[in-house]
Amino acid sequence: MTGRSHRPTVAVDVRALVGQPTGIGFFTLEMLLDLERLGRFRYAAMAHEQTSRDDELRRAGIAVERQRAPFGVWWQQITLARRVARDDIDLLWSPLNTLPLRPPKPAVVTVHDLTAVLHPEAHRLKVRLSILPFIRPTLETASRVVADSLATADDLRFHFPQCAARLSVIYPGVRPDFHPAPAEEIAATRERLESPDGYVLFVGTLEPRKNVPVLLDAWEALRRDDPSTPPLVLSGDPGWHSRGLLRRFEALAPLGLKYLGHTSRADLIRLFQAATVFVYPSFYEGFGLPPLEAMACGVPTITSNRSSLLEVAGQAALTIDPDDPEGLARALRRILSEPGLAGELGERGVEHAASFSWARAAAEMETLFERSLETPWS
Repeated sequence: MTGRSHRPTVAVDVRALVGQPTGIGFFTLEMLLDLERLGRFRYAAMAHEQTSRDDELRRAGIAVERQRAPFGVWWQQITLARRVARDDIDLLWSPLNTLPLRPPKPAVVTVHDLTAVLHPEAHRLKVRLSILPFIRPTLETASRVVADSLATADDLRFHFPQCAARLSVIYPGVRPDFHPAPAEEIAATRERLESPDGYVLFVGTLEPRKNVPVLLDAWEALRRDDPSTPPLVLSGDPGWHSRGLLRRFEALAPLGLKYLGHTSRADLIRLFQAATVFVYPSFYEGFGLPPLEAMACGVPTITSNRSSLLEVAGQAALTIDPDDPEGLARALRRILSEPGLAGELGERGVEHAASFSWARAAAEMETLFERSLETPWS
């Protein structure tokens, strides 16, 4: 501790909020807003460029700083490290998997997954170069290491056992506006989508790890066999290696596929609420928030039986082998043909999702910040 009378100040790497936020960006925003509400620390959100959430952060009482740099990695390793070394910063938190090679102050890192290590083929070269050289030094120097799930924590212990004694699991939460909608709102959303009888939904960035082709295979087989199968709606930004997928979307559009691209947060919630079933067949997730958000909205959910998705699903969703389109088709058919099962999964999902709270996550994170300041840093 610095001994100053004011609250300690935490510098936060908010590069995930530059541009249009996706999973880690929303994690950063929600956790930071709830940390600020607790009031024990001051927070300074830092990045190399303006973020899309600067105004929201300022309204919440969070300081926003820009230290211009040509590249995010350059900024983190050099510019951010120099900024954090100044006397007005007590601690650094990076929710973006890595830290500067030599953190000048106690530092906490949140590691969302080890895909760059375990499945490097799932990332662009730019992403691999921004993570792989820094992940091992980060895990050796961090005062505390936080994983989003037990599955990620197990991966960290196995591949980087040197961080095991400083490792904690803090589950993300679900925003309270993800909740079941009244029947009239569901009907209105379905009417806007020209799917009055409902639809199968996928939400996520279109990239190989999300395994969207297996969903297309399963849904197409059901739709051709039974035209009453609900349309398939997909929402998410195109990622890398998505051109072939987008061409397939066009080919399947006459069969009832609707690709919405990027969706605003408010519209996304309505999409979840009005879905008949949500499907998330990802190969690997550090946590996997979309299935939890779907369950919070009372939507029967199908997800993979791998990595953290088993933790996310609990006993409230059907799980399938992501390599088995026929198995996914059977799970879809069960939910679509068994109203009792669909209703039971919807009720279980709401109850299960309620146990994941951003307020709880922030309180646990704050405790780690306090311990990091109390424990000698090395």
